[in-house]
Amino acid sequence: MAIGSVIWVDLALLALVGAAPVLREAARPRIDSAQADAPGAFARLSRGRTHYRWHGPEDGPVTVCVHGLTTPSFVWEGLVPGLVAGGRRVLTYDLYGRGHSDRPGGAQGSAFFVGQLEELLADQGIDGPVTLIGYSMGGAIATCFAARHPDRLRGLVLIAPAGLGHDLGRVARLVARGGVLGRWLMLAAFPVSFRRGCEAERALPTTVPGIVDRQQAELRWRGFVPAVARSMAGILTEDLGPAHAAIAAAGVPVRAIWGAEDAIIPLSRKARLEGVNPQADQQVITDAGHGLTYTHTDRVLAAITG
Repeated sequence: MAIGSVIWVDLALLALVGAAPVLREAARPRIDSAQADAPGAFARLSRGRTHYRWHGPEDGPVTVCVHGLTTPSFVWEGLVPGLVAGGRRVLTYDLYGRGHSDRPGGAQGSAFFVGQLEELLADQGIDGPVTLIGYSMGGAIATCFAARHPDRLRGLVLIAPAGLGHDLGRVARLVARGGVLGRWLMLAAFPVSFRRGCEAERALPTTVPGIVDRQQAELRWRGFVPAVARSMAGILTEDLGPAHAAIAAAGVPVRAIWGAEDAIIPLSRKARLEGVNPQADQQVITDAGHGLTYTHTDRVLAAITG
């Protein structure tokens, strides 16, 4: 074979390898093929359908739970019964790109997620004060909503909240910069690292049945990995120190709950929150990592309601 032919074959193979992650993503099924079987209901919002569920007495004070970067609203299944037992009316929902909600394109900064929550509350006729609970990236979303609408909050609960500094690793830093390389890296490398991270938690106690398998099942749907990438390049790059300061100035009651062994949102961020909002009540769950919402549910519930 001539040298020129060898070069062209090598280039073709290289192109095929480079295109493989993109082709795999395009071949994944759309989430709307599974929406008919989802529990709960859907709200048709400006960017697409949002999956939500109500729990508890209809006349109870409303609590809204906002999940994090990769684990949809089923992450709350262990915690919701305890909140309901206390008489609360609890709303859980899937962020765009996760769970059974639609996968719209575009940037996923704080305005993107706050807009989804604003529209969902309007769709559900909720205009009175609510308690907002945000976990991980959901903590960043809840913080931004509270800074924009302090008059709409009865209280703000933040569980291992993003927005005060974190480091998800070198690849994540490249993804956060956006661009073609970042998107390709996510499609090529994230599924493997995500499965590995989920498997590392398989032996941990959990109040959410099958959570490891259910987390990994998110990878089968088209749009999940791109949504995670857009969030990493969007809201997770935002410094929310000023938002926390605004919440403090508005007098919104804040309770923050941290995992002492959290390697994703480290306990050192507790001091940062204290610096911008000295009035915040902060509690630490010993021996808990980033999955504390489902691995240490009773202690998190006690911290929320105590």
